[in-house]
Amino acid sequence: IHRRNTGFKTMIVGGSEKAVEIYREINELPKGTGHQFVGFININGVDRLLESELPYLGHIDDVEQVLREHDIEEVIIALESVEHDRLKTIISRLEGGDVRIKILPDMYDILSGTVEMSNIFGALLISVNSEVMPVWQRTFKRIFDVCVSIVALIVLLPLFIVLAILVKMSSPGPVFFRQQRIGKNGQTFMIVKFRTMYENSEQNGPQLSSTNDPRITNIGRFMRKSRLDEFPQFYNVLIGDMSLVGPRPERQFYIDQIATVEPQFLELTKVRPGITSWGQVKYGYAESVDQMLDRMKYDLLYLKNRSLSLDFKIMLYTVLIIFKGAGK
Repeated sequence: IHRRNTGFKTMIVGGSEKAVEIYREINELPKGTGHQFVGFININGVDRLLESELPYLGHIDDVEQVLREHDIEEVIIALESVEHDRLKTIISRLEGGDVRIKILPDMYDILSGTVEMSNIFGALLISVNSEVMPVWQRTFKRIFDVCVSIVALIVLLPLFIVLAILVKMSSPGPVFFRQQRIGKNGQTFMIVKFRTMYENSEQNGPQLSSTNDPRITNIGRFMRKSRLDEFPQFYNVLIGDMSLVGPRPERQFYIDQIATVEPQFLELTKVRPGITSWGQVKYGYAESVDQMLDRMKYDLLYLKNRSLSLDFKIMLYTVLIIFKGAGK
């Protein structure tokens, strides 16, 4: 690393004088800092001063594609003062890509109170660390997820059989409903639920369900109120696609719509989605994109205060909802 022969594949966000300055400052250090610079992207489509030093990889609008194509592991954000208002939006988009993010010290005050900071590298950069749950808690959370899922799948098997029969009797179609959702760091997975709607209910494209939705079967309405339709997701938890507690996974179709209005929504994709969530407990099912935005506030609050104690509190509320049949 110190000999600059290897390091994290690094990209710079910014193409103006500030970006050139930070690149040269890092590059001129006597020892390597662990950065293997791949190139840069800009945010206005114009500033490309850094092109004399590094390859131009594209515009900020293409950042997700650039991260994937070049296997970027670390990103340094070097913006001019007039561009600082876009910092939070840029970080929200980057956090969905499982990359280390570093900013210049003069940007610290913009993020103070919303994102944790750690590790100053050579007095040059500050590492942005939005993970508020300690490593030991994250490890325990995963072990707990696996253990509970195994027990639940075994103990609830008789209930699964009864529900499967009721679903099959309610209308033609499969017992289980499978659909592609977006998981941690934007990875897709197939979510599994008991089918609560008549078959082919989305022939005209994606459509959120509503309270008196005629597409929902009678048994489906009961399962939704009691959250029983979500129980097959213990399998998703067991294989690592989901967690017991976390923001509910959404479809890319709706994520694209919401992120256009509120880029912070992308922050919810940096953790494993959950069978239940603070938003699900406090708000319930969303019937429109506007309601999804309202529910997002609860899930962002959870994200900024994640802890085992909060997870257990959410699970307790969920159990009460199941027994009361009070799901919304």
